[in-house]
Amino acid sequence: MMNTAETLPYLSSAVLDRLAISTPNVVDEIERQIVGQRRGEVWCAPKAAVWPGDDRYFMATLGVATVPPVLATKSLVVNPRNAARGLATLNSLITLLDAETGLPLALVDGNWVTAKRTAGLSAVAARRMARHDASSVAFIGCGVQARGHLEAFADLFPLREIRAFGRGKSNRDALCEMARSRGLQAIPCDTARAAVEGADMVVSTVTLVPEPEPFLDANWLKPGSFTAITDLALPWLPATMRRLDRIVVDDLEQERNMTKPMVDPAMVAGDLTGLVCGDFAGRQSPGETTAFVFRGLAVGDLAVAGLVYLRARVAGVVGV
Repeated sequence: MMNTAETLPYLSSAVLDRLAISTPNVVDEIERQIVGQRRGEVWCAPKAAVWPGDDRYFMATLGVATVPPVLATKSLVVNPRNAARGLATLNSLITLLDAETGLPLALVDGNWVTAKRTAGLSAVAARRMARHDASSVAFIGCGVQARGHLEAFADLFPLREIRAFGRGKSNRDALCEMARSRGLQAIPCDTARAAVEGADMVVSTVTLVPEPEPFLDANWLKPGSFTAITDLALPWLPATMRRLDRIVVDDLEQERNMTKPMVDPAMVAGDLTGLVCGDFAGRQSPGETTAFVFRGLAVGDLAVAGLVYLRARVAGVVGV
């Protein structure tokens, strides 16, 4: 079937939710495509970003897979002024093309994919870097990304408790309610330190626009804990990051192309591809304090978008 502009299917968040794709499905597919990069079967460009200086942020990713043969591009806009318009701060769209012919296949809700792939990338790292008996997680930032991480980590670890700290009370309360609906104890915290201290895992998803002043101290982290840092480590006090025994970033090459590294390159053990392919251990002892710091990878968007497209075809949502 050849799609045209008039017939191009749009996979909305409502459609994607109905596909019932599980956390292990997402994590396994991201890992498979990461290995595909190492094998020369998947190709991704470093993410492109533009900061016009008025609190807006523009970003784009590009990835191509052999199986399924798709090209995925994501365009994303972050604008804090959207809140006053009653709109989400972040909005994005993924375009899927046939990787052989270049013909269009589908448009996909980028916000849904972004939430799934970000939590999925964290989960890929957590599988190897967190203790398998981790039962508590602290959330610094309680928005969409926090909810995605709660869903993923609750599926993969024996969670019993979450702690939540964020600027917006409504988001914090919603995250706590989501945790309680899954049978977890949820503790709203008045300070970041109260949330972080003693937690087996920490997830920081602080909004980047406007750029936050550092306020998180890695010395608060419990020995043996794992931290997923999705916010470029901007909210973390740089001098305290030496507290961490092992830091992994998403892509060493991507970091080399950035004007400002997320953390001191001398402190980085390797990247996600090396971790997944077994080049080094994610954790060497139960007491090791580990962290995954990442900008976001095109391979994550590619993996999730390709997965949902195949599932939508099987479900008859899009034509074959």
